[in-house]
Amino acid sequence: MKKKFKPRKTPFVLIGIFLLLWMAGIALGEPTRVIEQAWSVCLECIGIG
Repeated sequence: MKKKFKPRKTPFVLIGIFLLLWMAGIALGEPTRVIEQAWSVCLECIGIG
């Protein structure tokens, strides 16, 4: 007797949640903030900022 293939739902739900959070972060301008903070930390590390 062959088992029928039944796809799991959890991975799809997690991917959907991830995409929603990712789009919300982009809409709120988080990538720009992260880049600005990284830039200032790098400048502080080398003694310029």
